[in-house]
Amino acid sequence: SGPARREGRPRPGPACAERRGQRRGAAEPRGAAEMLASPWARFYSNSCCLCCHVRTGTIILGVWYLIINSVVLLILLSALTDPDQYHLTSAELGGEFEFMDDANMCIATAISLLMILICAMATYGAYKQHAAWIIPFFCYQIFDFALNTLVAISVLIYPSTIQDYLHQLPNNFPYKEEIMSVNPTCLVVIILLFISIILAFKGYLISCVWNCYRYINGRNNSDVLVYITTNDTAV
Repeated sequence: SGPARREGRPRPGPACAERRGQRRGAAEPRGAAEMLASPWARFYSNSCCLCCHVRTGTIILGVWYLIINSVVLLILLSALTDPDQYHLTSAELGGEFEFMDDANMCIATAISLLMILICAMATYGAYKQHAAWIIPFFCYQIFDFALNTLVAISVLIYPSTIQDYLHQLPNNFPYKEEIMSVNPTCLVVIILLFISIILAFKGYLISCVWNCYRYINGRNNSDVLVYITTNDTAV
């Protein structure tokens, strides 16, 4: 009865063989990609802030930066139209320099416009799943992180610059006397701790945007591989 049952079973036809070939062909690029993955792949995650997807987090981050830079741009434009409202004299600042002259205002306005463009590109790229549109915003995050790191290093190497900066502040600056009365060593430790928290938060945001870029880029590449495989099997 055993040989009879085996002979009675339908043998897999060419269609089943083609399906198996497609599965193997789809599994081979995936396995090769996993073997060629860098050690940083272990830090890759599709979720951020413990609740939302990296794509959603990037959209929220881009909109948040877009709102902040828009508000800054409105303040700068209003300052350009009414300079007396935001002009501080040297007597008010306690120094011999002017605060935000016309040249600096124009430069700050141009930077705000550029930041609005970069944030809008990142938001659009994450929403429409265009990975290339996220790269300028990611580069800005790296640049900002590097600047904050240089500030932390300068504070660590030259702690006396904090006292010099406090002396340059205007006399009516809030809590100036209380801050200057703190022990310089404790003040340096507090500032370094504050900068370290900011750097850790900025690093986490950088990882979220980078994971979003990898997610969109990998999804687009997988769509292209599936398209090529189906065309080859059809031919």
